[in-house]
Amino acid sequence: MAATSKKNTGQAGGKRFSFEGKNLSTEQIVRGEVVAKDEADARAKLSRRQIKVIQITKMKNARQKRITQADITVFTRQLSTMMKAGLPLMQAFDIVAKGHTNASMTKLLMEIRGDIEQGTAMADAFAKHPKYFDTFYSNLVRAGEAGGVLETLLDKLATYKEKTQAIKKKVKSALTYPAAIVVVAIALVIVMMMFVLPEFGKVYDGMGVALPALTQFMMNISNFFVAWGWLVILLLVGSVVGFFQWLNRSPKLQKRVDAALLKMPIFGNIVRKAVLARWARTTSTLFAAGVPLVETLDSVAGASGNIIYEEATRDIRSKVNQGISLTSGMQGTELFPNMMVQMASIGEESGALDDMLNKAAEFYEEEVDIAVSQLSSLMEPVIMVVLGGIIGVILVAMYLPLFNLGSVVG
Repeated sequence: MAATSKKNTGQAGGKRFSFEGKNLSTEQIVRGEVVAKDEADARAKLSRRQIKVIQITKMKNARQKRITQADITVFTRQLSTMMKAGLPLMQAFDIVAKGHTNASMTKLLMEIRGDIEQGTAMADAFAKHPKYFDTFYSNLVRAGEAGGVLETLLDKLATYKEKTQAIKKKVKSALTYPAAIVVVAIALVIVMMMFVLPEFGKVYDGMGVALPALTQFMMNISNFFVAWGWLVILLLVGSVVGFFQWLNRSPKLQKRVDAALLKMPIFGNIVRKAVLARWARTTSTLFAAGVPLVETLDSVAGASGNIIYEEATRDIRSKVNQGISLTSGMQGTELFPNMMVQMASIGEESGALDDMLNKAAEFYEEEVDIAVSQLSSLMEPVIMVVLGGIIGVILVAMYLPLFNLGSVVG
């Protein structure tokens, strides 16, 4: 089944048909699935695959969800396991695709399977879907096909994706937890300003007493939120959404944000180590697969996950292409720690660059684990103190007039 349009990449637009037919080339009975616009299109696609249809049935539409990198990681591991167990490639694709709970993923895999069955190289079939299978993925599969070690490289690819997914989750958790607490704190303050303090204001107006400076300050803020609160909320939400839309469309802003992330206190260290771990593991995996260093660096740049390191990697690639060593190129960027440069130098001199970079990746992955654990332990009490302080000041401001009134009466 040829992949000729974007809507066949797992999005809406195609229908799934199960079929039974005879392969005219081998005279064998075959069964499977095909994605097509209608039954006539399905029969035409099967005819092009030299399959004479005996029976064809439209399948019920399963629930379609967005395809994530986690789906791709699981697919890679399953395909690797089945091929290592000796299953033919087409059968392995069938089992993985039909067993997937995401209908979008099933359609994508069945389309790739159809391309391979028609004679397209597996790497080229993946490359037709760059949204899900990047240059790194296609290059590694291509190296496996060329060297006859596809099962081994699929296993390496699955391990790589599992490691990088794990490191991404750790960094996200490190950044998400404090951000979530800040959002909750802001929401809590807005609710108190808009709904709680005005009730106290009514009580104090009835008492006719002069309010302490702190209470008056809080009441002024509360009055502002009562008058303009919903507009403030809309502006906050709109600003956040607009910022992320701008971030996705502006490479200059992405570069500034990526640079700022690397310079952030505490968090910047975690982000930097995660990028270094990914850089080292990507380079090690591709180089071990026999991909030339220049091509390896081209893929590494796109997979680095940070524009600062992406540009630095492209600069290293240019220097390596001119005959300069990888180590010299890394030193010239001033972005790689001395330990990693020295390990790369030893690897180049000993002919074990992939092994040394793999050790560097493991080291930095462990460093990220430790840093995230320490950060979690540190952030919880700090956040509780800050949040408690904010709420405490508001509560004191609310009850201070009552305390003053009690002391006057006494």
